[in-house]
Amino acid sequence: MARTLNAPLAGAERSRALPTVRIGPDATDRRWPAVVAVAFTLAQLVLVRPTMGLGWDESVYVSQVSGHAPAAFFSAPRARGVSLLVAPIASWSSSTSLLRICLALLSGLGLYLALRAWRGLFPARVLGAAGALFSTLWVTLFYGPQAMPNYWVAIGALAGVGCFLRARADHRDRAALWGLGASAALMAWMRPTDAVWISLPLFAVLACSRGWRRPALPLACAAGLASGAAEWIVEAHLGFGGLGARLADASGIQGGLGWNIAVLDQLRSLSGRSLCRPCTGSVPAAWMVAWWFVLPLLAAAGLAVAVRAGRTTRTLLPLACATTAGIPYLFMIGYAAPRFLLPFYALLAVPAAYALTHLVTASVRKRRPVAATLVTLGLAGHLAVQYAVLDQAVDRTVAGHRDWARTAAELRRLGVRPPCLITGHRATPIAFYAGCRSAQTHGHNANTTAEDIARTAERQPVAALTTPKEQPPRFARDWEQHRGGRLRLYVAPAPGEAARN
Repeated sequence: MARTLNAPLAGAERSRALPTVRIGPDATDRRWPAVVAVAFTLAQLVLVRPTMGLGWDESVYVSQVSGHAPAAFFSAPRARGVSLLVAPIASWSSSTSLLRICLALLSGLGLYLALRAWRGLFPARVLGAAGALFSTLWVTLFYGPQAMPNYWVAIGALAGVGCFLRARADHRDRAALWGLGASAALMAWMRPTDAVWISLPLFAVLACSRGWRRPALPLACAAGLASGAAEWIVEAHLGFGGLGARLADASGIQGGLGWNIAVLDQLRSLSGRSLCRPCTGSVPAAWMVAWWFVLPLLAAAGLAVAVRAGRTTRTLLPLACATTAGIPYLFMIGYAAPRFLLPFYALLAVPAAYALTHLVTASVRKRRPVAATLVTLGLAGHLAVQYAVLDQAVDRTVAGHRDWARTAAELRRLGVRPPCLITGHRATPIAFYAGCRSAQTHGHNANTTAEDIARTAERQPVAALTTPKEQPPRFARDWEQHRGGRLRLYVAPAPGEAARN
């Protein structure tokens, strides 16, 4: 049986009648999100190339559960969500292509479920347009099939806000309550601090509207956050000296969180750079960054339309959550990476899509073809820009990963084979490629000492990596020097050889 969602929400929606929105077995409610999710999955497989090797952060996450290489050092800001996500594949297979294909399929499924969480709140065409806007961004396509947490935080945020609105409007909607808890857990599972920032407006709405009188809603959100972050908190007490110490360490690794306007840094990263640290250079050409300004403007226009249509809360809340999701990465951090703002983009996509569909469908009949043409031309330009940047980002990334693979192959040729240890420049990803353990004596990933590395070299193969301009560490100055890609490789004498000499 179909049921209706006609309970008042809040604010302006209380002062005017809400249109009755049917929630039932309407095929169009499923069709648009499904089409978008399938297209998103196929685009990842075609444009991002499953053969693209693992990146630096990916190698850290995958190594925690991989049978291919020892676990890399796991620093304070990281959470175990990605490692658990990839465990069903990475625990028995070293195939990056298989892992990428599975992640592409999972990311498509995640997008579909997140859009379905909004059913009954907006027409199906709006949800389809929201999914299309978000999934065609180059940064979404680029990180969808990667073993990274930010896309999954975005999916959790999008699904969580939709489930929150449905559960708040209809206290009998148990599926929405469970969806809210699962979405909050997913966010906290991937990045606990991001989950807290994104959830702040949800708790604010409950506090301001006396939502605490119905404890199921705040309990579902709080329980989801707590269950997702539980492992991270326990690990903080076991390995970092407590939650406060871990947060302080995480802040230090990120350059010290505090008031720091990083808007220009984010703009500079939009040329396809995966990490902008230090973020220097000029802002990319206007055609590359125009969408970054248009998306929030469209979302604001969607809010204006929603106020007149009696859908204020369901449009304002994703805008508020997008704002809190973006605050730490736009105003509190000293560097930038495009993936940091994926939750921001996902949440803005709903009100932005509402504005676009309203522009086309609400125009006077004679003007609808003109409005549709303008929107179509704008979206075509949007796709062209996103594809151009994505293509550059993929080419640059593939080239860098191949260079790491060549260096790892050269190390194996020189006798650095498991069990082995690699230290120095780019040691973390290259060690994973070579099947070795990585270690550092300084920096954010410091987890050993020079003396420990020297002792390890007496038992197993060890190599130190430097750039051509760097001097080798003191313990490696007498080691044999080789070239490996763009790096210098200092390989320790084979275990026992020094003693024989």
